[in-house]
Amino acid sequence: MSKCSFCGRAKKDTRLLIAGMTGHICDACVEQAMQIVNEELRSKKSFDVKGIKLLKPIEIKSFLDTYVIGQDDAKKYLSVAVYNHYKRLQQKQVSDEVEIEKSNIILVGETGTGKTLLAKTIAKMLHVPFTIVDATVLTEAGYVGEDIESLLTRLLQAADYDVSAAEKGIVFIDEIDKIARKGDNPSITRDVSGEGVQQGLLKLLEGSVVNVPPQGGRKHPDQKMIAVDTRNILFICGGAFEGINKMIGRRLNTQVVGYTASKDKEKIDAKNLMQYISPQDLRTYGLIPEIIGRLPVLTYLNPLDREALRAILTEPKNSIVNQYIKLFEMDGIRLEFTEEVLDYIVDKALEFKLGARGLRSICEAVMIDAMFKLPMENVKAFKVDKAYAEEKLLKLNLQRLKAAS
Repeated sequence: MSKCSFCGRAKKDTRLLIAGMTGHICDACVEQAMQIVNEELRSKKSFDVKGIKLLKPIEIKSFLDTYVIGQDDAKKYLSVAVYNHYKRLQQKQVSDEVEIEKSNIILVGETGTGKTLLAKTIAKMLHVPFTIVDATVLTEAGYVGEDIESLLTRLLQAADYDVSAAEKGIVFIDEIDKIARKGDNPSITRDVSGEGVQQGLLKLLEGSVVNVPPQGGRKHPDQKMIAVDTRNILFICGGAFEGINKMIGRRLNTQVVGYTASKDKEKIDAKNLMQYISPQDLRTYGLIPEIIGRLPVLTYLNPLDREALRAILTEPKNSIVNQYIKLFEMDGIRLEFTEEVLDYIVDKALEFKLGARGLRSICEAVMIDAMFKLPMENVKAFKVDKAYAEEKLLKLNLQRLKAAS
C-alpha cells in the first residue's frame, strides 16, 4: 500500500498523494514544506544597503517624474533627503569622524496635490523598509486609538521583524496636520489626539531607543517588547494644513511695511501663498516648536492648475486614463477617450476643487455604467466623448437631487 514517505499516512488517509521516483508525499506535507520554505526565504530577505547602487538625487527625481506630474521643488527635497539617508547608512562609524545627522522632512500642500503619491512612488524604488502611516488614528497612551509606537510596529512588519533593517528604514507620516494643537486656551479636557501625540512623537523623531509592541499595544499586553533605535530612521511628514494660506497671507501683509511696501506686495503671488510657508506658520497652525525643530526640512507642493491636471490624466505611467484602458482591455474592449472629454473632466475637477482626487471621482461617475454593462455585451470598442460624459454627470446630479429631496 502506498503511503507518504514523510509522515507515514496511508493513501486513504490523505486527500492527495504525489508519487516520486522512490517515494511519495501527501498534500499536508506539501503545505507544511511550503510554509517552511516561505519562512526560510523571509528570514534571508536582506535590506543590506551597502551592496546596492547608490542612486544620485537627479536619478531619484527622474524616477519620480515618470509617476508624478510637476512638484519639482518637493521632488528635489525628497530626492536629496533619500540620497543623504542612504549615505548616512553607508557611513563607517569612526570615533573622530563627523557624524551626519538625518534631515526629517515635512511636506505641506493642498489635498490632491500628490503628497501621498510621492511617498508611495519613493517606496517603489527603495531598498530599505518603508511604511506609510496615518496620524489621524494616533492618541496618547491609555486612550482609544493607536499608540505612537504603532508607527514603528508597522515599520517592523515591513522589515519582516528584522530589527537592524527597520532601524534604517523610512516612515511617511500622513495627515500630520490633524494632530495640530486645538487651541492656545487651557481646557479641562486633555488634547489627547493633538498636542499629546506631538509630545509623544518627539522621542521618535529626535532618535532614541523605543520599546515597540510587535503585535500592537492593547490587544496583547503580555507580549515581549522589541527595542528599536530610531536614530537612523528617516521620517517624512505630509499634511494639507487646511486654512494655513490665510495665516501666511496675514504674516506677509504685516511684514511688508516701509517705503518698499508696495513693491514687495507686487512680488507676492496671491494665488499660491503656500510657496512662502515658514516654520512660523506651522507654529501658528498648532504644531509645537519642539516638533518643528525636529523636522528641519520644510517644503511645499504647488496647487494643481489646469495644465497639470490635464497632464495627470494621460501622461504618467499609471495615469487614470491608462488604468481604464487596461481594465477594458482585460475584457477584450478597446477603450478610447476624445480630447474634448478629457478637457471637460479637467474643467469639472477644477470646479470641485479636489485636485487629482477630483479627476478620479469624475472619471468613476462617467465610466460606472460602461463598466457595469459592457463586460456582458459583445462590444469590441467603446469611445467616450463629451456628450456621453455630460449625460452621465447630469444623470448622477439628478439622482443626488432626488435623494436630497
